[in-house]
Amino acid sequence: MQTPLGAVEGSPGSLTLRCGRVLDGEGGQTSSPAWVTIGDGRVVATGSGATPPGAVNLGDALLVPGFLDAQVNGTGAVDFATAPVEEIVHAVDALVSRGTTGLLLTICSAPLDTYDVILDRAARARALRPEVVLGVHLEGPFLGGAPGAHPPAVLRRADLGFLRHLGDAFGDLVRVVTLAPEADPGLAATRALAERGVVVSLGHSTVDFEGARAAAGAGARMVTHLFNGMGPLHHRSPGLAGAALDDGRLIPSLIADFVHVHPAMVKLALIARPDAVLVTDAVATEPPVVERDGAAYLADGTLAGSILTLDAAIRNVVSLGVPIARAVKHTGVNPARVLGSHDRGRIAPGARADLVALDPQTLAVQAVWLAGMPV
Repeated sequence: MQTPLGAVEGSPGSLTLRCGRVLDGEGGQTSSPAWVTIGDGRVVATGSGATPPGAVNLGDALLVPGFLDAQVNGTGAVDFATAPVEEIVHAVDALVSRGTTGLLLTICSAPLDTYDVILDRAARARALRPEVVLGVHLEGPFLGGAPGAHPPAVLRRADLGFLRHLGDAFGDLVRVVTLAPEADPGLAATRALAERGVVVSLGHSTVDFEGARAAAGAGARMVTHLFNGMGPLHHRSPGLAGAALDDGRLIPSLIADFVHVHPAMVKLALIARPDAVLVTDAVATEPPVVERDGAAYLADGTLAGSILTLDAAIRNVVSLGVPIARAVKHTGVNPARVLGSHDRGRIAPGARADLVALDPQTLAVQAVWLAGMPV
């Protein structure tokens, strides 16, 4: 997947990239021209003005941190829950070429006795692409009153024994679990997962505002695809959506394809929550899921997921007036902080050299580097 450019002047194995501006991922940006020096897969230094000799010239490109997708179920014809390992790896490589340098393979609700096989494939895919596949996001099957496209027949109450088994069998593979508080009586599963370091995300739920805050008190730290798969936001009954906008303990994720959420609500959510995380919730578009009108649907018209990529999500939120320096926080440092991957999502000395060059006018991806190696 990667081919080295080769060493240039400077320390052995080092590489300097000259560009128009560097966006550090924290909301800051350099003046123009700018440069980043990479060594041993990490950022060594950044600066602007006079460029160190031997730099690779990227013209006026914007250099931004690689994107992190905490919820992606598949892409094209590849469903991460069912595809062979080699197809998963091929799909992951395709997403890297679009700038997604870290992701969680996301698995929708399934019968409990199928998860060992699914997670074994995911573990083997992670072993082949350890720098990109950060783990797995289990979206269900412990969901509640807003199942969306999840088959109701496989939904059930949280099973502590099953969750312990997954932790024992697969270690740190499972990084995020989406569950509904109403499927977790007493919030025992929420507490147990949080104690193991798994991020609990509230979703596919009709829990009320107070119930969502109680789940946050038990250790929940995210809300899955804000506004989708939950009760409506009402001014006298704010529900899970209101808790996601108000409670600093709950970081909302958001699908910015302008199909799942109206652009006006995307804009308002990002104003209310500058720490929000953009996700794609992309799915394979193979029957019974079909691509139509910019998203993926079941035959009955139920939204099944998106066909979004994170580079397109960035362009969408920038079209709303969000500055590009702030937009990349939602795909970089924000998800990195939620996942505890603190060396990702930033362009700063010591951070991983996962970098994306964007066209300054169109914001199209021009080039990608993974741990300092060009993709």
